[in-house]
Amino acid sequence: MSQRVEDATPWLSDAQVEDWKAVVALLTTLPAALDAQLKRDSGMNLYEYNVLVALSERPHGEIPMSDLARLTQSSPSRLSHAVGRLEQAGWVTRGSCVAAGKRTSARLTEGGEDQLRRAAPGHVREVRRLVVDALGPDRMAALGDAALTVVRRAAPEVADLLPACTAADTTVSAACTAAAAAHDTTGGPAA
Repeated sequence: MSQRVEDATPWLSDAQVEDWKAVVALLTTLPAALDAQLKRDSGMNLYEYNVLVALSERPHGEIPMSDLARLTQSSPSRLSHAVGRLEQAGWVTRGSCVAAGKRTSARLTEGGEDQLRRAAPGHVREVRRLVVDALGPDRMAALGDAALTVVRRAAPEVADLLPACTAADTTVSAACTAAAAAHDTTGGPAA
């Protein structure tokens, strides 16, 4: 039985193995290089930076934590720890949002926006140096297209969250903001 399964495996050609090894090397070396630059220049890691970016791309800088976990492809525990660090730095707040189904949401603060503005130029320079300028426009577009194709197969729910804003996001964020404002006028804590 195992011999038949082995014979049915569509093994990679030698050229495909070499290409796959290059992809694996890219997946391990590029995040490490970007992480090192951000830690050195901004005091945050790549994951935390991506959390701030995800929040900045949403209406009112807010997204339910469960959506943020899917978008960043992390466990709720990892996200909670990262958001805790970002909260301690004053860059993010957490609050409940009844409009999002009684879920907890994360919201980017003004301090977080400022931190992102400070961190982004160095990060973009490093992304340009390592990837964009090294590839040129045509190969960069091809890489982006290829990456999105793979993401759609590996994690379609992430591909669905990639656009900066959908109508559903706008509705939930606006409802969360309205609920938070109403709660503030009653003397309760801000969401």
